[in-house]
Amino acid sequence: MRTKTYVNDVERDIYDVKDQDRARYKTDKGISEDIVIAISKQKDEPKWMLDFRLKALKIYNKKHFPKWGPRLDELDIDKIVTYVKSNLKAENSWDKVPQDIKNTFVRLGIPEAERKFLAGVSAQYDSETVYRNVRKDLLEQGVIYTDMETAVKEHGDIVKEYFMKLVPVPDNKFTALHGAFWSGGSFIYVPPGVKLNRPLQAYFRVNAKGSGQFEHTIIIVDEGAELHYIEGCSAPRYNINNLHAGCVEVHVKDSARLRYSIIENWSKNMYNLNTKRAIIGKDGILEWVAGAFGSKIAMTYPMSILKGERAKIEYTGITFASNGQHLDTGAKVIHAAPYTTSSVNSKSISKNGGYAYYRSLLRVNKSAHHCKAVANCESLMLDNESKSDTLPIIEIKNDNVDIGHEAKIGRISDETIFYLMSRGIGESEAKAMIVRGFIEPITKELPLGYANKLNELVNLELEGTIG
Repeated sequence: MRTKTYVNDVERDIYDVKDQDRARYKTDKGISEDIVIAISKQKDEPKWMLDFRLKALKIYNKKHFPKWGPRLDELDIDKIVTYVKSNLKAENSWDKVPQDIKNTFVRLGIPEAERKFLAGVSAQYDSETVYRNVRKDLLEQGVIYTDMETAVKEHGDIVKEYFMKLVPVPDNKFTALHGAFWSGGSFIYVPPGVKLNRPLQAYFRVNAKGSGQFEHTIIIVDEGAELHYIEGCSAPRYNINNLHAGCVEVHVKDSARLRYSIIENWSKNMYNLNTKRAIIGKDGILEWVAGAFGSKIAMTYPMSILKGERAKIEYTGITFASNGQHLDTGAKVIHAAPYTTSSVNSKSISKNGGYAYYRSLLRVNKSAHHCKAVANCESLMLDNESKSDTLPIIEIKNDNVDIGHEAKIGRISDETIFYLMSRGIGESEAKAMIVRGFIEPITKELPLGYANKLNELVNLELEGTIG
């Protein structure tokens, strides 16, 4: 009798630790104009931002939940606390961070990574930043790396120019919700010609039960500059729903280069409905490297707009869906200029009834002649209970293009297992080798510490054979 392949769930011990409630202020559940005003008052924001929030709230109230994708019936916004302000202020010295908060980030590897290879680091706890530190030499070169609240006050003109311009408020119901209730996030500006030889990192942690996190990140890599930005996300598991509806806006100017690496390991009561969008100038290069784990529902599709000639984008992502998870992920690419290039490589693993759905858009505008684009999506199902689907959409508006697309959905084959075993490799190790090989294109693109973390998340203790 054949048995099913078994893969242990992601080990979440270090992520599921719940800290004491440090909330100095939190809003009531639900959404209202009064709550928006209260949040803005807590942040002592300029009037233009309060006006922006109130306008976004009106748009949110007119929008409907999407009628496609995962079901969102169990997400009750009226039960979500949209703002949780801790009793901590943002520190630039690790020694001043309270011990329990420090312990949480130590378990997640933040201080060690900072000492070893980071140029700057930021840690957000619930709705606001609790720790931020940037190397002095970067500040002297004009690099700005701060939280969004500080950026609104100290760099208001720049923020006003870029805030929710790539991701307009009316884009969908959750971008409108974000516009009204955003809090925290990162603001990064790298001046022309400045090339960071070490990454900047941000870590977003949700601790409050039944809360929403709406961080907003703006990254501007000016002409000829280079940056590697790393982002991590996690939350402990509760028996009620949490919501993540963040937003990232990326501007890669002419001849600039950005690598954006992210590992999202939300708990399985989290609705992950964030929006990421980038625009790349002439000869600019953007590399997305993404791992999506955890969360009950995920709807994430980073979009890249190739605006300048010879702009290039590479997207590499992996999704792991287990029992009770519906992870709807993918990527969007818009070729809006000639001689542009895109490469999308997406992989998903589903087990124990998990559902991994790949959804993508590749659009070539009429003016984007001589562009090249290739998309490859592969899905690996580890049992008969799991599901995997792909929905690639390709829109081509001129004939002078080179487009390729390939999709594969399958299981670990008995023939491959038999072949490896015939070479003296044990059955469990043979299966582990296959899964490691499957995710290897992702892990090799991550920094070493994150690659190790990814390998830990995808637990490779396999037993039995596929049924």
